[in-house]
Amino acid sequence: MATEPIHIQEQGYFPIGGKTIQREGVYDNSKFIGWTKQIETGQSYRGDHAFVNYQVPVNPNKLPLVYVHGFGGSGVCWQMTPDGREGFSSLMLRKGWKNFVLDLPGRGRAGRTTTDVEIKPVADEMFWFDIWRLGQWPKYNEGVQFPKGKEALDVFFREMTPDLSDHKEDNLALTALSKRIGPHILVTHSAGGITGWLSAIENAEVKAVASFEPGGFVFPKGEVPPKIDGLTGGVSGKPVSEEQFKRLTQIPIVLYFGDYIPEKVSTKLGDENWRVRLQMARKFVETINRHGGKATIVELPKIGIKGNTHFMMQDLNNDKLAALLDKWLKDNNLASK
Repeated sequence: MATEPIHIQEQGYFPIGGKTIQREGVYDNSKFIGWTKQIETGQSYRGDHAFVNYQVPVNPNKLPLVYVHGFGGSGVCWQMTPDGREGFSSLMLRKGWKNFVLDLPGRGRAGRTTTDVEIKPVADEMFWFDIWRLGQWPKYNEGVQFPKGKEALDVFFREMTPDLSDHKEDNLALTALSKRIGPHILVTHSAGGITGWLSAIENAEVKAVASFEPGGFVFPKGEVPPKIDGLTGGVSGKPVSEEQFKRLTQIPIVLYFGDYIPEKVSTKLGDENWRVRLQMARKFVETINRHGGKATIVELPKIGIKGNTHFMMQDLNNDKLAALLDKWLKDNNLASK
């Protein structure tokens, strides 16, 4: 646990984006039919917004970091660890980086949505244990940096949240946030990766993107690589116009990938899910740089940082990863006061 205090000059919460539904008619405040059932005549409903938690340290770097989570979770993945160590956003706060941590529409504290969905309890935790490369259930990967033990695993799985979104509102929320806070750097994870690329394309306020194991990628029309097949459905590139893709060549981009990702076809779900995505990530970076961009892919085992899972920002060595990101940001002149 960190002992040195963090000096924060401002912090708070706010919703961003979303829509309001207004029913026709005049509301009658004399009728009651229940707490969850309503006579909707004349009433309104707000939903499809994101929810933002922000913190500003004393004497901050100029550009804030905007954290975007992936599937099945919320912004807390950036703010905590399963065993109570300091979360990634706090580690970066100590290095002078303002943070804006999002719960995307329909998830976490932004659960009020206009999407009509049915939620059922599905026993799936052993599947995610494998997919997120903690190991092959019930055995952890050798040398894994994820905190072991029943208590940490219990906390980790309780971070998960239902997904009540149709995913059509994610980039609208990021666009609204861009207009509110101005220039910023996106830090994305997993399924939030494709959201980050699209936000960077649409919003000139995005000055850089750091993506931790993005799950999806965009390519110029006519240059989309063939689908890479795998046990979990494989991965295909998303076509965008050449003009849109050009935007990604105008900002620094870095991708981080952890350990236990094979080069050859595997019979294991977690291995395969990330084998194909790492291969597509390499093609994505190559395409950006071939078009004159500045993208880097960092495969952590190749630089001597081993044992990292898909949730590397929560792994035991998350302080090393924070230092790595901080160095990249400074090397790309993104930390000016």
